[in-house]
Amino acid sequence: MTDIAQAVEKAKVHDEKEADHHPYFRPRDAATLILVDRSGPIPKVLVGKRHDKVVFMPGKFVFPGGRVDKADYRVPCAAPITTELEANLAKGSPKTPASRAKSLAIAAIREACEETGLCLGRQAEGKVPKLEGPWKPFADAGLLPDPSGLFLIARAITPPGRVKRFDTRFFTADASAITHRVDGVIHADAELVELVWVELGSKPLADLHPMTRNVLNELDTRLATGPLRHDAPVPFFHFYGGKMQKDVLS
Repeated sequence: MTDIAQAVEKAKVHDEKEADHHPYFRPRDAATLILVDRSGPIPKVLVGKRHDKVVFMPGKFVFPGGRVDKADYRVPCAAPITTELEANLAKGSPKTPASRAKSLAIAAIREACEETGLCLGRQAEGKVPKLEGPWKPFADAGLLPDPSGLFLIARAITPPGRVKRFDTRFFTADASAITHRVDGVIHADAELVELVWVELGSKPLADLHPMTRNVLNELDTRLATGPLRHDAPVPFFHFYGGKMQKDVLS
């Protein structure tokens, strides 16, 4: 593992150890994408395995995700987010504006491509705009990000008192939405060393972060009823009085 990567891991550990005695920090917008394969009798989700020699969460399975970037809203898309998804993202108080809703959806796609090399995009009509940084793989493949197949599964806010707090929206999309794979993203010195499709309810998923397990339980319940729908209730996990609360966004 590189020296830079090791430094990042040590910083993460420091943040975790200081978790519960800091003043109030406003949560930052973040997005996570859970890709689902429903081709078999039991749905599978895509998880990445962290390096087993890192200090923070060695060998653990995680989902791709991270903080929203300021530039996410400005990225051109092959299609807009659906009106139903935008409405779900707007729920809660204060109401999330359309620009922020788009940023959240696009961030989920960007993080998935950066961390797994799997890109949710669609062939662009005409000349592809010049895209740099994390979006260059899309441009190289003649694609633009496509958020039209995303569904909102849950929203969760990190408890108060943490060094880093996130207001995370958990999205899901079908594996068929993957249209491009970037080679070389997963390797021995990368953030994720392996990608695995794991059946819901299987042992590797039992070791996930408790909040992520809550979200997966919601996803499992929704998948059991048939195709994903935008009109299903969206749970909101947050903390009040030191205890986790589960509400429904409205």
